[in-house]
Amino acid sequence: MSFLTGYTVLDLASVGPAARASRILADFGMRIIKVAPVAANGAKQTEPVFHAYGAGRGTRRIRLDLKSDAGRETLLHLAEQADVVIESFRPGVAARLGVGHAQIAARNPRIIHCSTSGYGQDGPCAQWVGHDINYLAMSGFLACSGRDAEGRPALPGATAADSAGGGMHAAQSILAALLHRERSGEGACLDVSITDGVLNLMSLYLDQYLATGEETRPGSGVLTGKYAWYGVYATADGKHVAVGAIEAHFFRNLCRLLDLDAFADSQYDDARQDEMRAAFAHRFRTRNCDEWVERLAGADTCVAPVLTIAEVSAHPQFRDRSAFMRARHPQRGPFEQLAPVLAGCERRQPEHQVAPAGSTDTDAVLAEAGFPAGQIAELRAAGCIE
Repeated sequence: MSFLTGYTVLDLASVGPAARASRILADFGMRIIKVAPVAANGAKQTEPVFHAYGAGRGTRRIRLDLKSDAGRETLLHLAEQADVVIESFRPGVAARLGVGHAQIAARNPRIIHCSTSGYGQDGPCAQWVGHDINYLAMSGFLACSGRDAEGRPALPGATAADSAGGGMHAAQSILAALLHRERSGEGACLDVSITDGVLNLMSLYLDQYLATGEETRPGSGVLTGKYAWYGVYATADGKHVAVGAIEAHFFRNLCRLLDLDAFADSQYDDARQDEMRAAFAHRFRTRNCDEWVERLAGADTCVAPVLTIAEVSAHPQFRDRSAFMRARHPQRGPFEQLAPVLAGCERRQPEHQVAPAGSTDTDAVLAEAGFPAGQIAELRAAGCIE
């Protein structure tokens, strides 16, 4: 996809929300340059497995020693020609390294500097460390989720905080800042808190509480399991179907096709929900999942199968929409990966060639940025680049 061709991003993070944001931007055509520490000086940075984050699709890699004057100056020189810098250091660390917003903006006032962190750059929790589950816990997400057999909030099946609360939040904010820059010429400093981003995912429940004082809990509302017609049911073969028949006409269709017309006029009757739920559960256990999908999914009932990851990868809906693409690893050979998830029409992608493990594009990136060959050699000899 070429919507954003011509923009350059320096990404100082290897995993997490920042990596997800640069993955989105790369798929829309931006040039991503991943900046990692040099390994020679013992610097550590988490290296994702080869197939993660699009397997480096649309990304080039360099290694710099940001603790050295020459390495820091190299990054600042690259930033002069970049449009966006993304980092995920703990609040205050980028500035201490000399690559914070103020230092970079002094060299490039048009830069969009995006800091991603768990809780934001300020506030009493700013220095807390965490991962996806922590941000979901702090935002109310887990409290509104279903319960396990021991009554605890169930672990979610996706990294909703890192992916949506962080990565998508950051990508969206960067695009908005770039649009503003096109109109005003001004750069921006973006403070992307992953937890703040998840608050947006929880907006229905938070706005309800703030306006009415009514707090959402598991089983208290339409979307958290209060009604029998919005939930998950086991089928005869041990699989499951998801039912979301909110609208009255969809609910009536569901009752009719389940041969449970006795409930057709009781959709919101609280006194009949347990009875209805038991009847639904009994009926769904009489047929296999595929049989129910064939009978219900296309009949305006808001029923869909609960697919495993393996089933998702083979499903004709996603295959027809080219949701997966070919890639090739230099040692492991060909494999498939999730293709760019784009709203544009360019769905079929050429085979992606994965870079060998540990390889970098440092010399090429610096040469394109105007560094003479002799200077690149000096930086390498000094251990400032790899």
